[in-house]
Amino acid sequence: MADVGADNREKARALMATIDDGVVDGLMKGAVDLHVHSGPSTMARQLDHFQAVEQAAAAGMRGIMFKDHHYSVAPFLPIMERVLGHLNVAMYGGLVLNNTTGGLNPFVVDAQLNQGAKLVWMPTAQSANHIRSSHRKSRLASNVQLKKSPGITVLDAYGDILDVVKEILDSIAAFDAILSSGHLHVYEIWKLFEEAKKRGVKRLLVNHPMYGLHFTYQDITELARFGALIEQSACLYVDSRFNVFSPDELKEHILAAGVEHSSIGSDLGQVDNPSPVEGMRQAIKLLLALGFSEADVRVMVRDNSAKLVGLD
Repeated sequence: MADVGADNREKARALMATIDDGVVDGLMKGAVDLHVHSGPSTMARQLDHFQAVEQAAAAGMRGIMFKDHHYSVAPFLPIMERVLGHLNVAMYGGLVLNNTTGGLNPFVVDAQLNQGAKLVWMPTAQSANHIRSSHRKSRLASNVQLKKSPGITVLDAYGDILDVVKEILDSIAAFDAILSSGHLHVYEIWKLFEEAKKRGVKRLLVNHPMYGLHFTYQDITELARFGALIEQSACLYVDSRFNVFSPDELKEHILAAGVEHSSIGSDLGQVDNPSPVEGMRQAIKLLLALGFSEADVRVMVRDNSAKLVGLD
């Protein structure tokens, strides 16, 4: 069987080679990456949280969001600010609602929001959809053998949002935090976001809609119009071992939402992959080579992400 990922990577490398590094340097200034997988973690990481900030600062970036599937970095940010604040990189953390962090537990969510969590991801690695979708795959493998986890869904047997999820949404709304759909199925996401909007949640985020979430292009278009920011993960398109999509598909995925509703997150930090900063640089090169203007790229790597987290 042909290695589709290898073919995609070769196409991406050829396109990226046509773009001048100086242009990329300029577009990295002020960039905001809302999907950084630095460590420590149960999974192998190539850099820690401090190094992620230092590398972002060296590239001139404005902010990064730390994401770990099994704990929240948010409570540690005041310490990191004391040590790294002079680098002028805004640092954000959030909580992923996997079983390892309490699952759909409104008390944990409330505590984390009070400790500065900016984003709440719905379940990822331990969502029922992820467990089904990743059968016989190992892209999200842990270095540590974690206890087998039941799959989490936000819906009851009738397809209605669970009361405990409604309580969590109320807390997110009260703190004006960001709600991410995590790795839920698109059917769950529609129900979740409709309920969230009713309850006053204003900041909605979808991560890698075409990977594992069972979106159609119409879903992307309609959820973007509904008010969600549609984040594409650089790691799925650039010279990464996670590459599963061709450059042309990246363009199609973005255009389905529209540049004005799209953002780029690296989704990087794993070993044997580009660093988050390098992943963002490669994504910028790929976007330019695909015909997006420099203004379009700034919107997707800087403006939309900055607006979502409340940066000026």
